Amino acid sequence: MLNDLRAIVFDLDGTLYVSNDLGREINLAASRYIAELKRIDLVGAAALIRATKKMLSAASGVDTPLTMAIIELGGDVRELHRRFSTEIEPERYLKRDERVGELLRVLGESFELAIYTNNNRALTNRIMKSLGVGGMFNHVFTIEDTWRPKPDQPTLDGILQAMGRKPVECLFVGDRYDIDLRLPASLGSAVFLAKNVEELLNLIKFTSEES
Repeated sequence: MLNDLRAIVFDLDGTLYVSNDLGREINLAASRYIAELKRIDLVGAAALIRATKKMLSAASGVDTPLTMAIIELGGDVRELHRRFSTEIEPERYLKRDERVGELLRVLGESFELAIYTNNNRALTNRIMKSLGVGGMFNHVFTIEDTWRPKPDQPTLDGILQAMGRKPVECLFVGDRYDIDLRLPASLGSAVFLAKNVEELLNLIKFTSEES
């Protein structure tokens, strides 16, 4: 199957970088939204989000993304991401890792590269700029394309169609198997789990396999 690879589709947050501080800011912004929506305090809102994610994961048997928990609690995806865009400053927490840029440069010589993220376009662009990887991808797909968080079959089908690729031609890279990789794998795509930059750098092996 690896001989069929023509494209690599990357998750963004937690995959091309890892920042616990930025993750806390995202969770804090979501908690502020739910606190206002439910008219409860911030601590109670954070606990409610955690409990909702746990409940949804128990029901589905797979991990639940933050956005799905917010939807379950009656939140609006567009409003959530409007708040993310205005309240979060990724530049405060991110720094460029030249190893990641070099990896993408080398991979880009052999493969079409894409981003597929549950983040919004404004933050995605700012994060990519902070990481020094802006302009290195042929396609950037965000939550704003369909407002349906991954994993989502119709959205993934649309991405493959937009890229003009069959599942077997794509390698999906992410840090959360249930959210980033399980669905593509079920369609026949190769998948690569990378929970930190050191694991991500092992993707370089695909250039030797390609050659």
